[in-house]
Amino acid sequence: MKREGAERASSVHERKADAEEAGRDLARKDEVELVIHGRDGRIQDSDSYGNDPHPPNDEKH
Repeated sequence: MKREGAERASSVHERKADAEEAGRDLARKDEVELVIHGRDGRIQDSDSYGNDPHPPNDEKH
């Protein structure tokens, strides 16, 4: 897991699910957006836990 703008990882996890859980906890605490990337660097998912000035128009199911 790596914070935006950081050069080094904040934490390292064996499983992607563990990294996502840690990221969600941190995003909730800091009220920021969580962006999940695949190994290829492409964005796979994102969730906002803060005061989003531009909330998405669609709903995730």
